[in-house]
Amino acid sequence: MANIKSSKKRILVSQKKTLRNKMILSNLKTIIKKFNEAVEKGDKNLAKEHFILATKKLDMAASKGAIHANSAARKKSTLSKKLNAM
Repeated sequence: MANIKSSKKRILVSQKKTLRNKMILSNLKTIIKKFNEAVEKGDKNLAKEHFILATKKLDMAASKGAIHANSAARKKSTLSKKLNAM
């Protein structure tokens, strides 16, 4: 355990950021999973709704620093390819 006040603060701040990132990533994975399920079912309208939501969440995660911007772009590209292949 840290003894210095600034070290204690850094530990608390990093814990808060870790929890925020976990929340964002968990939500993102859930939405991508719902999109993939809609694609498997062949429901194009539902897949399109989930695609819009997933791209929004990917952009938000990239802007918050939870994931890298290139990673978000790559995932959006993969999702759009799945949607267009329907």
